[in-house]
Amino acid sequence: MNFTVTPGWPVVLRDGPVLLRPYRRSDAAAWSEVRCVNQSWLAPWESSPPGRWDELNSPAAFRFVHRDQRRQARRGESMPFAVCLVEAGGRERLVGHLNLGNIVRRAFCSAYVGYWVDGRVAGRGVIPTAMALAVDHGFGPGGLHRIEVNIRPENGPSRRVVEKLGFREEAYHPRYMHIDGAWRDHIGYAMTSEDVAGEGGLLARWHRLRTAAS
Repeated sequence: MNFTVTPGWPVVLRDGPVLLRPYRRSDAAAWSEVRCVNQSWLAPWESSPPGRWDELNSPAAFRFVHRDQRRQARRGESMPFAVCLVEAGGRERLVGHLNLGNIVRRAFCSAYVGYWVDGRVAGRGVIPTAMALAVDHGFGPGGLHRIEVNIRPENGPSRRVVEKLGFREEAYHPRYMHIDGAWRDHIGYAMTSEDVAGEGGLLARWHRLRTAAS
């Protein structure tokens, strides 16, 4: 099978305690624990195949998830990151996921970003920091020009993440994706590289926002 090379991938990104890196096979147990503990936090917002949550998010299921992620990344279609917090002693705690997916090159140079975070660390700036790291990397070494996010209108916390980072609300997509038993509307947000070029990147913008709010 022929594979393309994804510009800027694989890569490890870090800002303070927030670390983004490719998944490892050894992440299976940690990934499963986080997913299973957070069923009520995550299930209403995610599309998933039929089945029990504990089975779909077991260590055994992670092997298939990881294999699919690697395949898509090697084809140049995505950049999947494990989102970790670096704790005392340098220990990495897996607390979420972020993916630059559906990458299209040539005249479009665009991707969609999807993410989730452990509810036990929500509100600590983990995902906004991870988003800023990934977007800057996508616009830089990743060779992208446009990054889009689609979020259910009811998902206030997720919408606040992209809005405070400066993503534009561009569209309303009726019955966009089948989630939690029904076709759900989504709001489309987007950002292009020009939107943050004059600010030194999205991470620099995010740091200024956090400083101003403190």
